[in-house]
Amino acid sequence: MEIRGRWWNGSWGRMARRDIWLLSDGRLWRVRGRRGGDGGQEVSYDFADEASAARSMIDRMMKTSAGTWRDLTEAIRQEANRRQTH
Repeated sequence: MEIRGRWWNGSWGRMARRDIWLLSDGRLWRVRGRRGGDGGQEVSYDFADEASAARSMIDRMMKTSAGTWRDLTEAIRQEANRRQTH
């Protein structure tokens, strides 16, 4: 699956950190959330479409978690492109 979106709540540490990924293989859309950084507790939800279902889940996850959410999608894409060209 390819990363289509990536968000972080701007907090560090096992208790406060939250991460969200939007992944897709072209048919299936998966929203993956993690609480607590590497090795933290993860959940994932699968959806048939991006617009109504997957994006709504991402919005709900952000609204129920503290922090200042940051969209890291473009930074992740740039890093992936940099790695491909080197």
